[in-house]
Amino acid sequence: MSDHQHLLSGVEPDPARDAGHTEPPPRVGFFTDTSVCIGCKACEVACKEWNAIPEDGLSLTGMSYDNTQGLGASTWRHVAFIEQQVPEPEGRTQLPLAQGTSAPAAGDVRWLMSSDVCKHCTHAACLDVCPTGSLFRTEFGTVVVQEDICNGCGYCVPACPYGVIEQRPTDGRAFKCTMCYDRLGAGQEPACAKACPTESIQFGPLDELRERAALRVEQLQESGVPGARLYGHEPDDGVGGDGAFFLLLDEPEVYGLPPDPVVTTRDLPAMWKHAGTAALSLVGGLAMSFALPAVLRRGRTR
Repeated sequence: MSDHQHLLSGVEPDPARDAGHTEPPPRVGFFTDTSVCIGCKACEVACKEWNAIPEDGLSLTGMSYDNTQGLGASTWRHVAFIEQQVPEPEGRTQLPLAQGTSAPAAGDVRWLMSSDVCKHCTHAACLDVCPTGSLFRTEFGTVVVQEDICNGCGYCVPACPYGVIEQRPTDGRAFKCTMCYDRLGAGQEPACAKACPTESIQFGPLDELRERAALRVEQLQESGVPGARLYGHEPDDGVGGDGAFFLLLDEPEVYGLPPDPVVTTRDLPAMWKHAGTAALSLVGGLAMSFALPAVLRRGRTR
């Protein structure tokens, strides 16, 4: 694998060091355990309060109790409310219940709740395409937007495989979760994790979180939740593993997550190679088109 290909895709054990940080601390991240999320939205409120994010309207859809609907420039944490029927007994998921209570019958309604956030990808396409350096990799391995450098080009928006980053309509600049970079520098945990009352959002060194998450999945499956699975934790997936990963109780699509995300800049080296080959072919063809008439003229004059 070439150096450029290595930087754009594949397993990357130390993204902060590759970004130029000589002695970075251990990479940190989020592990969101959706099985204990109660939908209180304390994380959303804490995120807005600490980061001074403007209010973005209460656009009720009439289809859900969710009043923010998705991540955006002014919503860096979003708690999804997913209402669905309880699967049949042979179905994928069923939440464990307290002792003395009966399991919900098939056809009953249940809630799946999940606090979504920027994934702080190992291979972050938003960072790769940013022309001004507004997006950068921190010493903690996270990805942050410097709003005073953003020129509002919008290249990062379609580059994100998760649809996380967005431009504010007022000035066109891009915004997203910073994992409370200012708090990390002061030795504090992000505001959302601090405010979560059920520890659904857990913050810490990424390697420790992955070990903890694997044990939690095993515990849930042994408790009768066969559909419990991790999302975004694999270092060899399409984005090199996420800095914010999740324990889900159903398929990723149910939560509005892509089932197999791939960093959108992965194929840039091959694309440039093909473009270069095509350009050389075009130049060669043009040269031949000018040279051939001259050759033919010389042949007729002999």
